[in-house]
Amino acid sequence: MNEKKGIRAVKRLAHFTVRVFPEELSGVRSFYVDVLGLREGRRPTFDFPGHWLYIEGDPIVHLAGNAPLEEKRMEPDFSTGKFNHVAFDAIGLLAMREHLGRLNVPYSEAPVPGFPLTQIFIRDPAGIMVELTYDINELPPEEQALLAETMRRPHPMGQPDPLARK
Repeated sequence: MNEKKGIRAVKRLAHFTVRVFPEELSGVRSFYVDVLGLREGRRPTFDFPGHWLYIEGDPIVHLAGNAPLEEKRMEPDFSTGKFNHVAFDAIGLLAMREHLGRLNVPYSEAPVPGFPLTQIFIRDPAGIMVELTYDINELPPEEQALLAETMRRPHPMGQPDPLARK
């Protein structure tokens, strides 16, 4: 809240939109539904194909199949310009590790220095980095102790992207 003016301009993040070519929609939708567990729901009748994907009744991810024909296709390193990543608070860290392994989805994991959190980083098919943030109390005590030791190391957000495709 801007105390001086008595206003609060931003309440919360409402959604983010991933704009792709129409033929890419299926793969991107599959990632958010099959990998992350979002549910497809009602979407306005826009004049382009797409999907709205929901978390607990909120349409958080909008997929738009309206990329202009002249727009460049994804580069091999999945550069997304100045947009670095999107993050979701999550539960079920151990189950997600197993799930990603079963689906052969590459991921990296890192603790958050100074906070009782750990993060999983994955890329969607459009190249956007997705962060899943978990409370470390979900982990067995021995893994929590190991994580506490690694929290003294540099965080990977300042490092080269380990998931970048070469």
